[in-house]
Amino acid sequence: MGKYFGTDGFRGEANKNLTVDHAFKIGRYLGWYYGQDHKAKVVIGKDTRRSSYMFENALCAGLTASGADAYLLHVTSTPSVSYIARADDFDCGIMISASHNPFYDNGIKLLNGMGEKMEESVLDGIEEYLDSDTVLPYAERDAIGCTVDYAAGRNRYIGYLISLATRSYKGFRIGLDCANGSTWMMAKSVFDALGADTYVIANRPDGLNINVDCGSTHIEGLQKLVVDNHLDVGFAFDGDADRCLAVDEKGNVVNGDHILYVCAKYMQDRGTFGDSKVVTTIMSNMGLYKALDQLGIGYEKTAVGDKYVAENMRQNGHLIGGEQSGHIIFGRLANTGDGILTAIKVMEAITESKMTLGELAAPMVMYPQKLKNVVVTDKDETLACEEVKAAVKAVEEELGENGRVVLRKSGTEPLLRVMVEATSQELCEEKVDQIIDAMRQAGRLIKIK
Repeated sequence: MGKYFGTDGFRGEANKNLTVDHAFKIGRYLGWYYGQDHKAKVVIGKDTRRSSYMFENALCAGLTASGADAYLLHVTSTPSVSYIARADDFDCGIMISASHNPFYDNGIKLLNGMGEKMEESVLDGIEEYLDSDTVLPYAERDAIGCTVDYAAGRNRYIGYLISLATRSYKGFRIGLDCANGSTWMMAKSVFDALGADTYVIANRPDGLNINVDCGSTHIEGLQKLVVDNHLDVGFAFDGDADRCLAVDEKGNVVNGDHILYVCAKYMQDRGTFGDSKVVTTIMSNMGLYKALDQLGIGYEKTAVGDKYVAENMRQNGHLIGGEQSGHIIFGRLANTGDGILTAIKVMEAITESKMTLGELAAPMVMYPQKLKNVVVTDKDETLACEEVKAAVKAVEEELGENGRVVLRKSGTEPLLRVMVEATSQELCEEKVDQIIDAMRQAGRLIKIK
């Protein structure tokens, strides 16, 4: 991670940590970088936050001042920017969003011409420019870039999603929670076109209500919608729609690990999985691994972040990967997590198998899990502390094959995350506190957040 760009872009509170000056300079750098030997083309999307509009304008000003043309998808999803960047031969794509964060935060996500997370070398160049007094050359006369309304690109992406469905959803009652974000119009359009009887909540964005008590991080609203209306299934997206969690016909949450299991088993049953493996992060639940073991499906683990999942999938040709939070990547169909695509693939498993989502997910049983965030004197020194390492080892030995410990640095905040999985919630609590107590006794703990 750099000073500004983390695993998921440059994120911070709008006009505090992330300002329009930052956005302008990012646009200036990208327009110059990609325009050194041709007229650069950059596609831009945004979510529904009030600040997304000012960041869009600042990025466009920077890009066009450096001679690049800026194509605007307007309010759309991160995966749509990824798809259009790849399909329509753009130099890069920009998504303005802070994903599941509150409305007052925002972020700038950069994607390369293949719709993948931007290369570190480009991000390093931007960071150096942001902190320098370098003045990049301005475009002049007819070399100045233009801004292009490109809503047609968003519509083409919607058409692509619809084309991926294998069957009509006629007769299915489907709930959608759009998080007052990027999918507020898009998701219903897709599911209506496929014949579903759709019930939609959190589809009235006002610039300030994105992710407020809704979406994949507040799924209780969707659970109530499904149960009260006797729906067959529900899908909840986050602010920029690169995540999807589901709710089964009984109102039970079906998280990203369940979805990985359901889709991998579906592909295996139909003989399309081959020798592929499921790619997860180290935070996926033990229950997923045990369920995959029973199927004879292999898996690989990466560092936390869909960026690392995607890299592993590309390098090894794996077909599916993702995170418990609902970032699911389908390797042959997309280069980033895609919430609506994930919902379509889950519906494929439901319609083709003629089973409910609850029945499909039932064989994967989640292990209880407890995670606490702790602020420490120094993250690296705490991880290297002998007393802390001894406590982790002791817990791991006590749990054996029926549990595990994950102790890691946060990628976005100045703290450590302590996570334990075990056979009961009480045991998880006890063992997390045991590790935190070791930090306290070693003089490393500042507070539990």
